[in-house]
Amino acid sequence: QVQLVESGGGLVQAGGSLRLSCAASGYTFSRYGMGWFRQAPGKEREFVAAIKWSGSRLYYADSVKGRFTISRDNAKKTVYLQMNSLKPEDTAVYYCAADRIIMRSVVAVTTYEYDYWGQGTQVTVSS
Repeated sequence: QVQLVESGGGLVQAGGSLRLSCAASGYTFSRYGMGWFRQAPGKEREFVAAIKWSGSRLYYADSVKGRFTISRDNAKKTVYLQMNSLKPEDTAVYYCAADRIIMRSVVAVTTYEYDYWGQGTQVTVSS
């Protein structure tokens, strides 16, 4: 059974940092790309960042480029999202997700390309 468990969310002041973690189990983590998405109240879920199964390619939404960094540790079956210079508009529930295609050659950036999702972790940035 595939499980994705996020952690690391919380309340932080604008300009601060947080690191989210997503621990995976129940499948061959090292063969699947991983992504982070977020959803603010009243808005659709949006792409934040993604990393190829091999770790060789990364992709970011324009809104977080230069501030957020995605990484993965295949030995620990964990993907991370380091978030720096946080802004109030980054406030949302953050979800990690596992790609639905094994060893995809490109980075998946839409919700439709991901099969499994975590329960989400709340990130609140105060001004």
